[in-house]
Amino acid sequence: MRNKNKDLESSSGINQIKPSTNILFNIIFLVLGLTCIFPLLFVFSISITSEEALRSGGYQIIPAEFSAAAYQFLWNERAMIFRAVFMSIIVTVIGTFITIALVTTMGYVVSRKNFKLKGIYTWIIFIPMIFNGGMLSSYVVVNNILGLRDTIWALIFPLACSSFSVTICRTFFRTTVPDAIVESAKIDGAGQFRIWAQIVLPISKPVMATIGMFAAFGYWNDWFQASLYLDDKRLQTLQSLLNNVQKGIEYMANNPYGGLSMQEYKASMPTESVRMAIAIVIIVPIALSYPFFQKYFISGLTIGSVKE
Repeated sequence: MRNKNKDLESSSGINQIKPSTNILFNIIFLVLGLTCIFPLLFVFSISITSEEALRSGGYQIIPAEFSAAAYQFLWNERAMIFRAVFMSIIVTVIGTFITIALVTTMGYVVSRKNFKLKGIYTWIIFIPMIFNGGMLSSYVVVNNILGLRDTIWALIFPLACSSFSVTICRTFFRTTVPDAIVESAKIDGAGQFRIWAQIVLPISKPVMATIGMFAAFGYWNDWFQASLYLDDKRLQTLQSLLNNVQKGIEYMANNPYGGLSMQEYKASMPTESVRMAIAIVIIVPIALSYPFFQKYFISGLTIGSVKE
């Protein structure tokens, strides 16, 4: 008993962190946290600075002259922006659910040792992580073969499945779902789909939250798919719309040969502050959703990174 207590004391002493080391780690994490928050605060500060102050004093963390002209400009375009926000939400929600369904099913299938085609599917999943067919082949498939141009599915399907996410799910299922549970469910007469839906998914919340966050970030921040496949302005997402607004601002700001009305409009229109206000509009909604999934996100990413 005494030897056991000594072993426990020695092991607990090894796992303890010295107070000085703990303080050092806290300082490092504080500095890293500030480096992540500071750019966002800086961008917001520029967005509420007047154009005259930006031209005369440049970028400053504390605005020399406050102005809400950038947000007023976006508010004047609120009809288009609200419609684009609605489209972004629809694409993000539907795309995230489809991604979770595809990735978890593929990850579960290749995680089973007795699956006969496991080796082939593993290579099919692994190869796209190294290289892909390129933009031209993807465009031909989505636009010509599938005929998804000017549909909402052109914004969803190209991003619906990721080899990296499938690999995370595969490792998670191999390390978390014992074969004994699956075999006992088979003995009770459960099929593979029932096992996946009623046994595997309920204990897979961490990895589902991780994959869901990756997918939501990807769909919310994507504007490139819309620039390739959308001509219908009613289907524009927030990022696509605000990217076009920024291009229009840059065009008018850099066009010295515009007419008198354009020059007057350009003189009264904010440019730099609008760019920063656009960034704030894009960043804030998705950043506010992260704390609600943080617990599952961290645990799922950690478990999914365990090597076999």
